[in-house]
Amino acid sequence: MAALKDEAKVEAILRDPTSAAMDARLRAMLAFLEKVVHGKVTEADAAALRAAGVTDAAAEDALFVTFAFEVMDRLADSFGFTLTRESDLPKVGKMLLRIGYARASVPG
Repeated sequence: MAALKDEAKVEAILRDPTSAAMDARLRAMLAFLEKVVHGKVTEADAAALRAAGVTDAAAEDALFVTFAFEVMDRLADSFGFTLTRESDLPKVGKMLLRIGYARASVPG
């Protein structure tokens, strides 16, 4: 994804995903995932995602990553864990992009 090599673009998306310049598929995916996280997703939302050109495989990948982060975040909050320092987040993100989420996961 081109935005990953453009830190200013990533920062703009993180700051305001509703108005930042980005691919229509990414905008649709972020809006969809926001609804998923808040438990307000409908069949019409999935249809809108497909209409924006997002494949079911891409949606499945994004949902897997979102689910993993949501579970980790809730468990960390529940148990008072600190998963990483804020200053390490860019490094961790780059590592996950390089090796993939599946390889970074604990088996079974």
